[in-house]
Amino acid sequence: MISEDPAGAALDAALDDARARYADRRPRSAEQARAAAEVLPAGSTRSVLDFAPFPFRVARADGAELIDVDGHRYLDLLGDYTAGLLGHNPPEVADAVRAVLDRGWSLGAVADGEHRLAELLTDRFPSMDQMRFTNSGTEANLMAINLARHATGRNRVLIFDGAYHGGLLYFGAAGAALQAPFDYVRARYNDLDSVAEALAEHGHDVACLLVEPMMGAGGCLPGRPDFLAGMRRLCAEHGVILIFDEVMTSRMSTGGAQQRLGVVPDMTTLGKYLGGGMTFGAFGGSSELMGAFDPARGGQLTHGGTFNNNSMTMTAGVAAVERILTAEALDRLFAEGEELRERIGPILAPAGLSATGWGSLIGLHAVPGPVEGPADLADADSRRIELLFHELLEREVYMATRGFIALSLAVTPADLDAVVEALSDAVESLLGRGVLAG
Repeated sequence: MISEDPAGAALDAALDDARARYADRRPRSAEQARAAAEVLPAGSTRSVLDFAPFPFRVARADGAELIDVDGHRYLDLLGDYTAGLLGHNPPEVADAVRAVLDRGWSLGAVADGEHRLAELLTDRFPSMDQMRFTNSGTEANLMAINLARHATGRNRVLIFDGAYHGGLLYFGAAGAALQAPFDYVRARYNDLDSVAEALAEHGHDVACLLVEPMMGAGGCLPGRPDFLAGMRRLCAEHGVILIFDEVMTSRMSTGGAQQRLGVVPDMTTLGKYLGGGMTFGAFGGSSELMGAFDPARGGQLTHGGTFNNNSMTMTAGVAAVERILTAEALDRLFAEGEELRERIGPILAPAGLSATGWGSLIGLHAVPGPVEGPADLADADSRRIELLFHELLEREVYMATRGFIALSLAVTPADLDAVVEALSDAVESLLGRGVLAG
């Protein structure tokens, strides 16, 4: 890569050096990456995990620690992109899964865990009288959209520029080629006027509005309370089904963002950690809406999926929700995340960086801020965050290359102190070398 400006050239040189140091210290990861690339495009089957020069290979994980095949240890601040909220190897889940192994799995029949997990989750989320399980948040969102289209008799889906709702529902610059073929209407996040304008023009044919209460993959950008409440009002006025994608934000309280904000959607989609770390997704809403899947009530929709109610996920999910994901645990984690973001803001500011987020989810950005929507990140230079990623990795702290942090319940206050120290040292080093400028 060749930069035309001196600052860009300095960033390129620093990144080249950081990647070379990274590669030199991880020969076994490099070897395994080369072998994997022979049978897997880019060497993996999950694009978000790929980074230059190659991702490290994990040999073992425990609590909030990862150990790679080269023997390096890391404090895991990524939490498997929020799916690892419980931490690695929580004994309550491990014991539940071992019991499944003892009594049998892949049953092709209904088992008690399915009913119990549905009871637990519908009790928690205000918008869900009934629900159905899927294998991922992507599937949950696709099913929710189609249910809304069926219920309203309308076709169009209102979404937000830069949003991500799964592998087939990505509305950033690179997402168009793999988007599910719905008829989309676009609006701007945290801009209620743009929603009102879109519904004024297209509302007669809009089946649903799909939104995250906080944009996750879009940069940890919280929806303003007035924006989310305003969408609730506008959707009711236009007969549009409001779907909260709470695949990430469900961790904000026992009843997710909707409970914390007091804004109740018509439908909710879930995923990630609520299956105890196993493959999991779910969607739900009022009994009237969900009755479309109930033949006894005249419902004509079917919902297949061999592994929707797989025994591993159902049993692990029950163990997680009943025994680990208490109100006290989630409230504590929310407060820890809020405090961490406040602590790191002043560290980032001299380098022209900023932090956004809500609760235990944090995004680091290569702009000074404020950041309220994806458009505010248009001029961000991703090289600056990638360089910070490598600097933190050298200090045994692992986050996403894009600057995403998802705390787990296994992270301790002492760990968070270590994160603040590592980040401060990394930023100071980069500023001292003239790589980052405020």
